[in-house]
Amino acid sequence: MPNEPLLEIKNLKKYFPVKKSSLFDKRRYLMAVDDINLKIRPGETLGIVGESGCGKSTLAKTIARLYEHTSGQIFFKNTEITLLSQKQLQPLRPKIQYIFQDPYESLNPRHTVANILEEPFIIHTDLSPLERKIEVKNLLEKVGLAPDSDQKYPNEFSGGQRQRIGIARAIALKPEILICDEPVSALDVSVQSQIINLLIALQQELNIAILFIAHDLAVVKHISDRIAVMYLGKIVESATSDELFKTPRHPYTQFLLDAIPNPNPAIKRVKRRIQGELPSPIDPAPGCRFQSRCPMATDQCKSLLPELLSLSDKHSVACHHQVDSVGNWSSPWAS
Repeated sequence: MPNEPLLEIKNLKKYFPVKKSSLFDKRRYLMAVDDINLKIRPGETLGIVGESGCGKSTLAKTIARLYEHTSGQIFFKNTEITLLSQKQLQPLRPKIQYIFQDPYESLNPRHTVANILEEPFIIHTDLSPLERKIEVKNLLEKVGLAPDSDQKYPNEFSGGQRQRIGIARAIALKPEILICDEPVSALDVSVQSQIINLLIALQQELNIAILFIAHDLAVVKHISDRIAVMYLGKIVESATSDELFKTPRHPYTQFLLDAIPNPNPAIKRVKRRIQGELPSPIDPAPGCRFQSRCPMATDQCKSLLPELLSLSDKHSVACHHQVDSVGNWSSPWAS
């Protein structure tokens, strides 16, 4: 895999101003994405995982320029796209495509599948109507749908089939990166694996990089080469998929791993359950963002924000408590 990143994010922030309750109140901000650094290489899948409300979808939409960033930089193939206007960004749009969480909301109910899938070709290519029709049928076949279903409307398909249409639209112009914003969370469990396997097959065929957003670590592990764990707008741990599952170094990551159901009832294990709710991202308290829910929190955690530091070339963690080489914690709940 080439060392040159396809997509690089440096110190990215996205803050939303909070409405004042009175004229004299101090301006406050919801810190949805707070100082994120990430790299994605060609053909690689980076998974972003965390609880609902931690800023995953905001990060994805900011990278895709669906939201304008507050500060920081986004580079695509060494071009800083945060400096580009929407008009300047248009030639790059085919290379960075987005798959939304709810396919029913993202597909126009008044358009047939043929109209939906033809639109990218009309905007970005000079193909004739006949050539566009052929491309639409090829796309449907590629995502596992009947080519003659192009005259149907979105409401005539199941949820999994609608997501296949969304994927077909995303790959129509042969993108270099797909941003998948929880693409299987709205689907039945039986359909989720089919969509994940379809994405893997398309990635191998088209050599597409994938940014995969989810809250389920088991799903992310199946598709990802690397995983970044996000909590309250920050990355708290990043590692290769195997390394993260083998030796999780952050207590929040361990809690997430413990929440994964084990299909083998013969295997007994101690489950550590996370306590409390996700704190508000509006003017968060100083120190570690996880301090209010962490059983290991000390005075240092409450006053000093930990940096994301490299433990190895495969693993980084933002935590004041160091762990040994096999990931053992000296903590009240370690087992």
